[in-house]
Amino acid sequence: MIYTSDCVRRKPWDLDFEAEPSEVAGLRKVMRLHLTLWGLPELVEVAQLCVSELTSNVINHVGVGTPTTLAVSMRDTYLRIEMRDPDTGALPTLLHVECDAEEGRGMGVIDVISDRWGVILREESKVVWCELATELTSSNGHTGGPRVTRVEHHLALYRSGRQCQEVAGPGRVNTTVAKQSAVDLIADVLHWLRAHGWDPDEALDRAQTRFEAEQVRSG
Repeated sequence: MIYTSDCVRRKPWDLDFEAEPSEVAGLRKVMRLHLTLWGLPELVEVAQLCVSELTSNVINHVGVGTPTTLAVSMRDTYLRIEMRDPDTGALPTLLHVECDAEEGRGMGVIDVISDRWGVILREESKVVWCELATELTSSNGHTGGPRVTRVEHHLALYRSGRQCQEVAGPGRVNTTVAKQSAVDLIADVLHWLRAHGWDPDEALDRAQTRFEAEQVRSG
């Protein structure tokens, strides 16, 4: 079960730039930042390679300095990367070249590393796009499996002001069992944080700082 209030909102974004070799490093950093925030760190390297190849394709076949737009969005459970330029004549071609060739490999690389790709011709521009499969079950879902889903459930309970107790018999929960359950919950929360693109270590440090401050106030 996925609680929609805890889903990752992956809003489409685009970035205008001039197709220069010096721009590639910055585009790769932007991709890393957004995919980390989107909870898709496993796609960072392949997405960065797609951006590099698509940008190089514009530089080599349309021209250095061409006004270009990078657009990234979710298409169902696929990550979609688009590169838009104003040249409707220079269409990308899938060439069969030698592995050690220095040119002509761009779309061949895209064909290998992406799940699908294509070209959209418009009146005054063209869009070369590719899509990468994710492990998501919906475009706003999360990765991480049942552990992350359990945390979604606990967070929903916290927000509604209810407490979730697991009682063994008429008395208190066995102390050993309770401690282990608490450790399991903390571990699951860390998985949830990572699945949503956040740093678990930073969260632990902040939680420890808050805990110590509350201890001082209550002492």
